[in-house]
Amino acid sequence: MDQNIYRNNTNYQPQDIEDASDFYEAINRQSLTHQLSDTRPYVYWTMEIYDKENGIKGGGGLGVLAADTRRVAQQLDIPFVVVTPFYRSELHQTINGLAQSEYSIPVSPRKYGFEYIDTVTITTDHGFGTELDIFRKQLGSTQFITIGESNFGELYQGLGSGDHRLYQEVALGFGGYKALKVAGIKPAVIQLNETATIFAALARLDELCSNGMNLYEAIVYVRKHTLYTNHTLVQAAEAEFSRSQFDRYVMPNIKSRAVRGWVSDQFHGDFIRPNILAIELTEAKNGVSRLHAQVANFRDKNGDKVKFHAVTNGIDMETWVLPETLKLYQEKDIIDKFGLPTEDYEAKIATITADEIRSLKKLARQTMNDILGRRMDQYGNPVHIPEEAILFDFKRRFADYKRPFMPFEDTEELKRILVEHNAHYILAGKVHQGDFVMYDRLRNILGQIDQDEELRNRVHYIQDYDEELGRALAIGADTAINVPIIGLEACGTSWEKDIANLKMLISTSDGGVADIKPIACLEVVGKNYHEEVESLYSNMRAAGAILADDHLLVENVHKQLIAYLPIISGARMVKDYLKFLFPQSGK
Repeated sequence: MDQNIYRNNTNYQPQDIEDASDFYEAINRQSLTHQLSDTRPYVYWTMEIYDKENGIKGGGGLGVLAADTRRVAQQLDIPFVVVTPFYRSELHQTINGLAQSEYSIPVSPRKYGFEYIDTVTITTDHGFGTELDIFRKQLGSTQFITIGESNFGELYQGLGSGDHRLYQEVALGFGGYKALKVAGIKPAVIQLNETATIFAALARLDELCSNGMNLYEAIVYVRKHTLYTNHTLVQAAEAEFSRSQFDRYVMPNIKSRAVRGWVSDQFHGDFIRPNILAIELTEAKNGVSRLHAQVANFRDKNGDKVKFHAVTNGIDMETWVLPETLKLYQEKDIIDKFGLPTEDYEAKIATITADEIRSLKKLARQTMNDILGRRMDQYGNPVHIPEEAILFDFKRRFADYKRPFMPFEDTEELKRILVEHNAHYILAGKVHQGDFVMYDRLRNILGQIDQDEELRNRVHYIQDYDEELGRALAIGADTAINVPIIGLEACGTSWEKDIANLKMLISTSDGGVADIKPIACLEVVGKNYHEEVESLYSNMRAAGAILADDHLLVENVHKQLIAYLPIISGARMVKDYLKFLFPQSGK
């Protein structure tokens, strides 16, 4: 991939960090110099990562977060290993006849500079072995350890509780743990990014017991060195597997009789949700926003509610923010060399002028239009947004709870807003494969647009949403729309990219936005859905007025940045994880 997609036009240069000890000292964790090393790194397990630059294209926000976490660790020189599948096919979207369809293209780790290091084997029923190829890629202080084979399948292939999904999870857990051994890596700590990665902790438990450690001592050890990061709000929404499935895919990979017995005891009748294993095998557990940690409804085997610590997701600002905007933040001493807000960042943000904001947004619009010129709308045509036009956008997975359809409930009102404010609207985001309800929703929205000449000229659905398009819209649009049903968005990070790029945000009080009370943006409120729709339209009009007035623009950009910059910072996120996992002795 052309690196200029992420580092284009740049007068901004990241400030060098000599080594991680600088960052450890800054966050008062100097002892980490001795606790984390190349052979004992921080190990991050994830079923998906969205890092197209390195050839791995995930499914959405969770994968983007994983990629950002690794990038920030590299910038901070932290020894960090990502264990993940390298899926051999990459899913893409196209629009034909205003309806979504998908197609796949093959991908190879070798094409992206990954080095083959060995093959490991996992076992399924009847003793049959499956060989997994291990590929590695070093990126500064970080590296990928990936597993895969020709029949591994695509990301999230099959039913969530199906045999193939369980095979993929077992392969990543047990196969990935063996791959670490081959690579000579012993984790200082393991972060499990969602429940699907729990088999890595189970593999570690089995190794300890197979080497002679008492089961309960081994459980205590695994608990103390494993973090479970949950992105799902309701336990019942997670996958469930049967005993027979575990007998075929999980048990053959466990050597210790004691561990097999312990796993069997975790079943409720003939079924188990792997999140029970995650709860039992981890002492540290976190949700990915304050609201998520409060409302996540998970219970342990005894029925007691599980307590989640809050570590709100952050972003890699070097990837997602216009370089010239980052340069402004550094020149004004708003962020330090680590990407953390400075002590007086609020006062420094207050010095950003309307001229600076408008100059940066003009440059960002040019950058965005360069990208849109290479992409296709719902009719297969490139898009160009006039420099003087206001641009609203909705860019996130096309899921029911995110409510991408809300602005289209009254197309006449939407049209009036766009015409009165000389505005365009870009909609971008794929329907998850197999979500037939949302396939129909998308087709209906595109049909509504198609029936009106003014909407056809002003509302653009951009096909095949990915990192490149997400970044282009984050920097180049003027106002972002984020309207999930309150209580259903774990965090979301698209809104963080918008605020960091000096955009207005219209949002419900959900996910990470709700870390600040009251939320520091244009809030969509209402006692019912109809009232929320009216509130959205009112806020779109308000955004148009703000963008036309220098005083209002500066006031609102300052308000958003002051409230949310500490949340947005990916370095802050990494700092919070390190302080959570490595507390000061005696505290």
